Amino acid sequence: MSIDAATSALHLSFPPTTATGFVVPQSRSFTVSVNPVVLFSVLDHYLRRQEKQHRVIGTLLGVRSEDGSEVEVRNCFPVSHDETDNQVAVDMEYHRNMFELHKKVNAKEVIVGWYATGSNLNQWNALIQDFYSREVMPPFQAIHLTMDTDLKNDDKLLGVKTYVSAPIGISAKPENCLFLPVPCDVKYFDAERSGLDLLASAKNDTDRSTSLFSDMDNLEKTIKAVFEMLERVTDYVNKVLDGSIPADNTIGRFLMDTISVVPKIDKVEFEKMFNGHLQDLLMVSYLANMTRTQLAIAERLQLLV
Repeated sequence: MSIDAATSALHLSFPPTTATGFVVPQSRSFTVSVNPVVLFSVLDHYLRRQEKQHRVIGTLLGVRSEDGSEVEVRNCFPVSHDETDNQVAVDMEYHRNMFELHKKVNAKEVIVGWYATGSNLNQWNALIQDFYSREVMPPFQAIHLTMDTDLKNDDKLLGVKTYVSAPIGISAKPENCLFLPVPCDVKYFDAERSGLDLLASAKNDTDRSTSLFSDMDNLEKTIKAVFEMLERVTDYVNKVLDGSIPADNTIGRFLMDTISVVPKIDKVEFEKMFNGHLQDLLMVSYLANMTRTQLAIAERLQLLV
């Protein structure tokens, strides 16, 4: 798809509008959640880009809530494109073939938008947004996700942001649109959190490498993290009680909800239960090591025979 344009896209924070130009009353909030796999895929695509290519784009896949107010971006795939000062070309055939292949694996995920690396919005973003707006099932809007891979922001972070578009002007033209920022957060499961914590632990090493923890190391790390959180909460409560800091009703409600779900167990009974689980864990670890050793000996004996 080759498109020429002479105008630039505007980046303003206005209320969203319909195709007729009327302001839509915001009866409910609109949020976007992104899976960590998507962010890693975008970074991998950027690192594998061609030498003279300053940014990459791709298709976002995910699911929407029934009312369309929540979008969960679960997957993505790269799309080839050629961008110059005069035109931009997107490989639409490759995009549609990849989506057809993806539907065979996961039919529930649909096209929800597209991503691009870089923090700036230019005139080509509006044209590509117009293309993906036609790919998204109506009446929903296409999500545009940007990632600051150059770390040009003040915090030196990836700067992940999401936008939706709204048309402006008297005549409807693809290049005449507003990009409106929408709230975005990273959504992950407990299993993914463990992997992310392991990757994050390598940031303090000079060689940026880490190793997998054993079960006992994970248990020790978890207990230390729980103790640190308890000390932080205790310190906050003590400061509120002595008047050092003002009380926050939101934090108080969170603490009450947390305490209400903690079961009432006697100290001696809890210690007995914890030690029982710890002994079970040590036994499983011991049996696993014994089995591994027996398999290694059996392999050596098999080689000798």
